[in-house]
Amino acid sequence: MSHHRAIATVFAVHGAIAGTVSTRIPWIQDHLALDPGTLGLALLCPPIGAFLGMPMAGRVAYRFGSRAATRVLLAVWCVTLALPALAPSPAWLFAVFFLSGVGAGMSDITMNAHAVVLERRLGRSIMSGLHGMWAVGSLAAGGVGTLAAQAGVDARIHLGVAAAVLLVVHGLAGRGLLRDGEAGATPDAPAPRRFALPSRAILPLGLVGFCAVFAEGASANWAAVYLTHVTDAGPGVAAAGYTVLMLCMAGTRLMGDRVIRLLGPVTTVRAGGIVAALGGVAVVTARTPALGMAGFALIGLGVAVVMPLVLAAAGNAGTNATEGVTGVATITYMSGMVAPPVTGWLAGTLSYPAAFAVITGVVVAMTLLARVVRPSGGTPRRLSAEGNLVGTRD
Repeated sequence: MSHHRAIATVFAVHGAIAGTVSTRIPWIQDHLALDPGTLGLALLCPPIGAFLGMPMAGRVAYRFGSRAATRVLLAVWCVTLALPALAPSPAWLFAVFFLSGVGAGMSDITMNAHAVVLERRLGRSIMSGLHGMWAVGSLAAGGVGTLAAQAGVDARIHLGVAAAVLLVVHGLAGRGLLRDGEAGATPDAPAPRRFALPSRAILPLGLVGFCAVFAEGASANWAAVYLTHVTDAGPGVAAAGYTVLMLCMAGTRLMGDRVIRLLGPVTTVRAGGIVAALGGVAVVTARTPALGMAGFALIGLGVAVVMPLVLAAAGNAGTNATEGVTGVATITYMSGMVAPPVTGWLAGTLSYPAAFAVITGVVVAMTLLARVVRPSGGTPRRLSAEGNLVGTRD
């Protein structure tokens, strides 16, 4: 298996774990007789675990190598996939979800850092496609989980089998990951901090990523509600708004590397920001389901490749790819956490259209800041269709 296919499979496995567990939350709630408040607290544990684990990922990758760190941390997350359905009480569920979040967050950092190094070695953009594979894995696993839930399959069986299958697939893919000795890392690079918070140099990139993830998170969580309350869409049509958004993001990411090679990262972010802003305007002015769904589709198309580009730029910004990725990911993860409640607060205080008017403003800010994703190291560059670095005025 080539290094590129190996890391693409790793991304797909990571997405599949997320897609699998989300489909069986209702079963877990019923099994443990959780009230909505207790379930809400349980669902806070994974993001808290990820948020606390991410800043330590750089040190782990430095100590053991990004290849070994990615293999071990993602294997841990595969194993934890089977545990929520086995939890005998809410307290155990909190602990399992927290551990799951640590594994998810730390493996997310190391696999993205590994991808940055491989992208640098290949001399062509691959990050967008890798994130597209994550979305494919998540959507496929979500579909399997939906079928399992519909068929009444016990979640303990479903999650256990899924964990075993994904662990085997990940184990096979992990053998093809780029070895640290082949990665071209700087041998005398300083060790990353034990708890790597974002550095000042990373903050502008983090702000661009924050804007993109904020628009994505707000749209993903509120598209169905918005279409229901503002455009009077029925339940099926409203739910399709989320599906259209995610399919547009996944498809754009799978094709995004070609666009990046053609236009360069700065122009790609600017063009995406304009498309997403037009989508935001469509959503704000929509009073029919068709226009609202078109708006959410444009938002998905516009922000899809921004986060992969920000991660690649952060990984190349210093001597240690993992530390740069960690800094940006910490900021953007916080954005994903705050976007849904902030959007809900704005909608409740003002209105749904006003909330998405603010989100459109966030997208415009992302567009204006696009210049910070320019490749570091002197003259701005883009990648030709053949994968060679060529000059550009991007």
